[in-house]
Amino acid sequence: MKRIASRDNAHFRALKQLCRSGRERRKSGRIVLDGMHLIESYVERFGPPDEIVVSEAGLGRAEIARCLEQRPGRAATVLADALFAELATVDTPSGIMAVAALPRGGRQPDPAADAVLLDGIQDPGNLGSILRTAAAAGFGQVLLSSDCAQAWSPKTLRAAMGAHFSLAIHENGDLPGFLAAYRGQSLVTAPDGAADLFTAELGRPVAWVFGSEGQGVRPEVSALAGQRLRIPMPGHAESLNVGAAAAVCLFETVRRRLTESARS
Repeated sequence: MKRIASRDNAHFRALKQLCRSGRERRKSGRIVLDGMHLIESYVERFGPPDEIVVSEAGLGRAEIARCLEQRPGRAATVLADALFAELATVDTPSGIMAVAALPRGGRQPDPAADAVLLDGIQDPGNLGSILRTAAAAGFGQVLLSSDCAQAWSPKTLRAAMGAHFSLAIHENGDLPGFLAAYRGQSLVTAPDGAADLFTAELGRPVAWVFGSEGQGVRPEVSALAGQRLRIPMPGHAESLNVGAAAAVCLFETVRRRLTESARS
């Protein structure tokens, strides 16, 4: 195993660039997986990553030691704890990261399948949370507008907890074009929506549109959605966090479908 203790080390600088720069990730076609769960999720779907990076302290953890033992021959780098902390995405570092090939989505967005469209989501935590919810609710494709947070950043990956690897993620998506061609029901939430989420008809397939934390869905995108729905909020809050709103809407869709199946 290679050990690095200096910030001036070229390999450490390259790792830091990969963690911080979306441009570098796109250029190299590689991503950084922070934490054992993400690494295991990636391995289950795509096989071993290119490199394992651990902290000095992480070497003493049984789970990390087993991971290194199970992948002989794969590149492994040990960083001084202070250097590892500079790369970590959380206050309490996991002790292990991996550098892996960026999964390539080969197929185009499907206008006849369930979809989640995200318009200008800025916070990586919110984006990751929505991706995780979409995967859990069985929505297999997600389209992101060009001004969304980066889907493959370490923070977004960490928040999604492996959901990326079961989704078709389309960055820089043409949301208006997709909605114009969509062959199902498209829905957007709005405080002044004409219908109530819990009483409105929800079709198959369905495309849900969610907008940025501050401005919501852009008018030109919202105008192409087939229906505007409001989420009933009998309490005193004016709105929901976009991650919470997405969870409510996607799992209301799940609930309706389970109810329909039980009746048929």
